[in-house]
Amino acid sequence: MRNARVTVLMKPEEKASLEEQAAKRGVSSGEYLRLAVDNYGTQSSDQDAELEALAAELKAAVPKIKAALEKSCKTLQQLHRENDAFFEQRGIH
Repeated sequence: MRNARVTVLMKPEEKASLEEQAAKRGVSSGEYLRLAVDNYGTQSSDQDAELEALAAELKAAVPKIKAALEKSCKTLQQLHRENDAFFEQRGIH
């Protein structure tokens, strides 16, 4: 049973922001604060590790992406030249 009370003083705009964030998540302001306290610290380190892993994957993928884009550009340029030649042979401009 929850019967211990904590009083937090904040500016009116901070309270409004708290209430807005809680409403977006469909919970009360008190529940929002309880969830924030429960997740404080653990979430940021988990997120940091996940972001580091994603950044490493992206860094590894960039050269492959760049090579694929360059190959696509060369293919498109070649197709453009072939189309120009095709239409030029037929007198179509």
